[in-house]
Amino acid sequence: MKVAVAGCCHGALDKMYETLELLQRRHNVRPDLLLCCGDFQAVRNEADLRCMAVPAKYRHMQTFYRYYSGEKKAPVLTVFIGGNHEASNHLQELPYGGWVAPNIYYLGYAGVVRFRGVRIGGISGIFKSHDYRKGHFECPPYNQQTIRSAYHVRNIEVFKLKQLKRPIDIFMSHDWPRSIYHYGNKKQLLKMKSFFRQEVESNTLGSPAASELLQHLKPTYWFSAHLHVKFAAFMQHQTNSKEELPKATKFLALDKCLPHRDFLQIIDIEHDPSAGDSLEYDAEWIAVLKATNSLLNVTQSSWNMPEKNGLHAKWDYSATEEAIKEVLEEVNHNLKIPCNFTLTAACYDPSKPQKHVEPVHTINPQTTEFCAQFGLTDINDKIRQAKEEGSVRGEYEEEEEEEEMDSTGSAEEPSEYNTDNSGLSSINPDEIMLDEEGGDEDLSTCSVDPSPDHPPDFSASFSDIRIMPDSMVVSSDDAMDSTNEELEKSGVSKQVEEKSLNERPLKRIGGNENGNSGTKKIKRRNQAIYAAEDEDKTE
Repeated sequence: MKVAVAGCCHGALDKMYETLELLQRRHNVRPDLLLCCGDFQAVRNEADLRCMAVPAKYRHMQTFYRYYSGEKKAPVLTVFIGGNHEASNHLQELPYGGWVAPNIYYLGYAGVVRFRGVRIGGISGIFKSHDYRKGHFECPPYNQQTIRSAYHVRNIEVFKLKQLKRPIDIFMSHDWPRSIYHYGNKKQLLKMKSFFRQEVESNTLGSPAASELLQHLKPTYWFSAHLHVKFAAFMQHQTNSKEELPKATKFLALDKCLPHRDFLQIIDIEHDPSAGDSLEYDAEWIAVLKATNSLLNVTQSSWNMPEKNGLHAKWDYSATEEAIKEVLEEVNHNLKIPCNFTLTAACYDPSKPQKHVEPVHTINPQTTEFCAQFGLTDINDKIRQAKEEGSVRGEYEEEEEEEEMDSTGSAEEPSEYNTDNSGLSSINPDEIMLDEEGGDEDLSTCSVDPSPDHPPDFSASFSDIRIMPDSMVVSSDDAMDSTNEELEKSGVSKQVEEKSLNERPLKRIGGNENGNSGTKKIKRRNQAIYAAEDEDKTE
């Protein structure tokens, strides 16, 4: 089957689906499935906008609300993970995954589903070591800290995924697995994005948690976004025994959804012809969720996952064949995910703006039904109970002492943190800061809905839609001069109006507002969404 993979969508659903329709008209290629690697921005209303960690100037409704309201329907089944620019209050309603609109499915904090026999997994958010070992304690209304920590990856999700034993076909993460750049054309990457050099050479670019999962899961494909650049790599995994067959992962990072950007990839994936066209739960993943349900934590306290170190009575929470069989019996061998999408918030009405609506903590009926079916704990219900009992002392209880969230969204996380002691070594620099000065891109194309009187010309706007064959070979390190050349050699056959990207000079700034210049921060001039000069300072 044909799978379309997109990078950061940034709420531009109309643009993304119009591009797929353009692909079908021009090349007679119709994807069976669309995957989006984060920054999806499922924004339903003005309250959701306030829960998105971006400067106020970039808080625009975009077009998701039209799919949420039912005005439009996604023309292809869409599965996505969360990134670091999301309506966190909306996605938080579905910690185990669920429908955010008809035909648009969110994988949850972490999740695994099946479609036509293809096993698809993913983990939402980005890695930050200072939040990695905490529980999911955040809930709306967020403050300046929790609006960011809400999308940070937690060790419980990585632990759950590491319990999987059966092969994964496709895996998605928002940020790149750390070190993956050593398995592709690193020279070409640094030529395109020279400001990555410091982190690449120090091996601090990307997520150590994602790298750990890559080495454990060894999926056939791994897709990422976040860095707003296209990059391909091929990683040959080491075998644990002579009997084990060699495995390799084809990695692909996608650019963001903007005109004149190579943001969409079509890949042929082997599937089960006898499987149905419905999205299905994965029996092993459900069994893992049931096994790890007792490990649920909704506090800010740092904690380590069970491991074989003499401190834990149990450390293996993988699913036995008997446990998987029990799951199948519970659902009468029908793993089809119910189409039980429910509106849980008012939808944006352009004729009646509601600029002062406060976000609320919502229990989603989809999550309630899922937890009841499989005997799981609803994380949001537990957060609500703990908050009412006063056992959760998160910063959301100190609203009277906190300043109201800065409307400019100018606060920024520190640039570097020491890693935790959960087995992940090396530091994680702060997320990419993107400059808005100059450039050849019109940000209005990403932040303003198209006018009904002047619909966008998608045939002229979107370029370089590539069809990637099942076999993609990219050399490790710098053995080959150009990733693009290798993609051409391996059979990348179709392309629409390919255009080159203009490069930006490297710009560095050092220090912070307190005069501490101990750490230099790289300001990545990528002329992308969600970056502002008013964010260019370090706490």
